[in-house]
Amino acid sequence: MTFEEYKDQISEAVTTNSGLCPVCAALSVFNGKWKLSIIYELSVYGSMRFSEIKKVIGNITNNALSNALKDLEKDGILVRKQFNEIPPHVEYSLTEKGEDLLPVFYALTMWGLKYIP
Repeated sequence: MTFEEYKDQISEAVTTNSGLCPVCAALSVFNGKWKLSIIYELSVYGSMRFSEIKKVIGNITNNALSNALKDLEKDGILVRKQFNEIPPHVEYSLTEKGEDLLPVFYALTMWGLKYIP
């Protein structure tokens, strides 16, 4: 569907196959204070360890970060890769589904640059 088709159909209530509003369905994936920040940082840095994500985000608790990462993994936005080395470590990166969000971040960036001083 093109943007023009979307604009034409929006007044007719565009819905998913299950009858849901696609915007609401998409926003439910990002529900939570930290998920968009995590996705953004992974899009900037690529693969990151838990401690690296925590460091770049800043004021986030270990529990909040852990829960957000689990939710994003469950939703297929990111993948958790465990390395069985000494010492063992885990890295997170975006899936193809997560990388498909990059044009959305670009659009938000352009909007922000236009309207937010």
